[in-house]
Amino acid sequence: MKQAVILAAGEGQRLRPFTASKSKVMLSIAGKPLLEYVIESLARNGIRDIILVVGYQRERIFDYFGQGGHLGVQITYVHQPNQLGTAHALKQANDKIKGDFLVLNGDQLIKPSTISEFAKQPPQAVMVKAVNGEDPRRYGVITSSGGLLTSIEEKPSIAKSSFINTGIYSFSMKVFDYIGEHLDIPVVLQSMIKDKLDIQVAESHGLWLDIVYPWDMLSLNAAVSAELKPGVAGTIESGVVIKGPVLIGKNTVIRSNSYITGPVIIGEGCDIGPSVCIYPSSSIADNVTVAPFCQIKNSLIYSGNSIGVASVIEDSVIDRGCVLRGQFNATSSEVETRINDELHKIKVGTMMGEGCIVGNSVVSQSGTVVGNSSRIAPLKTLSGSIPDGSLVV
Repeated sequence: MKQAVILAAGEGQRLRPFTASKSKVMLSIAGKPLLEYVIESLARNGIRDIILVVGYQRERIFDYFGQGGHLGVQITYVHQPNQLGTAHALKQANDKIKGDFLVLNGDQLIKPSTISEFAKQPPQAVMVKAVNGEDPRRYGVITSSGGLLTSIEEKPSIAKSSFINTGIYSFSMKVFDYIGEHLDIPVVLQSMIKDKLDIQVAESHGLWLDIVYPWDMLSLNAAVSAELKPGVAGTIESGVVIKGPVLIGKNTVIRSNSYITGPVIIGEGCDIGPSVCIYPSSSIADNVTVAPFCQIKNSLIYSGNSIGVASVIEDSVIDRGCVLRGQFNATSSEVETRINDELHKIKVGTMMGEGCIVGNSVVSQSGTVVGNSSRIAPLKTLSGSIPDGSLVV
């Protein structure tokens, strides 16, 4: 298998506010867009002819990846103007495909080893994964017999098995005979099954994580950070304690008496401390300022943020360009939160969009979602979902 189609046109409505100005495949995990991990995994398996099906906010993808030379691949772009479904997206790439090929979603975290065996799988085939301790009904549920696919049901009310569709497929050109007006690949597979075509089911035991909700970004970041290769390129002042794998970028200063326990990633040009505590599975991007006496735990802090003195941030995502004044409190606890019509019980802190300005001594309750470009007056308590551009006074 030498060619792959990556579906990267979707917006990710359930990932708001983070997808208001970028597609979900461009969400940064441990310092790189999610889509980059997918492309790297393909390249490591010798699959360098890549077709990207793009749509929503496609300019950002063009600008970042170009023709793919810096990643050792050749990227061809195909535009899906209306995001009608995965089969519709694949159909747009029909005339660019040269033979047997893989199909992957660009909003998943996969390792090279996850697809190494599947890349050898002859068409037609689908990669599945057993979910243990997690409800399979949020995915497409797979049933099989004798290693062949017998059914695939999207988000069923009752799951007939614990195997889910990963959205990774091996196809020949024959799949295009079945797409027709179908919009989604699972429907196409059902049509193929009806015609008694054999579709192999290949179970994967490797790393595969997808991103559906904002807090999924934390799980993906923790998975990447767990394999962090440490390195220090910045300046470490006296009295700093560093334990475990920690990666610190150039021109970053970690000021005296700070405590960092990895895995932790800190980008370039940051100013941290003094007396700051940063705990595992935290990623701090470039040009971030963290004032004295702050605590950051299991959180994503994006580029250009300024975090005021004595702030506490746990299990949170703070998008780029935010200014958080002193004593900002975004601690974490188990809460029920609603995304669209779906109710979730999770342990989470605050999800904050880009360009927000937050006054002194603001408390953001667990599960709060703060929209992009919001302005929060001092001494406020935040809860629930705050729309983009809000003024809280």
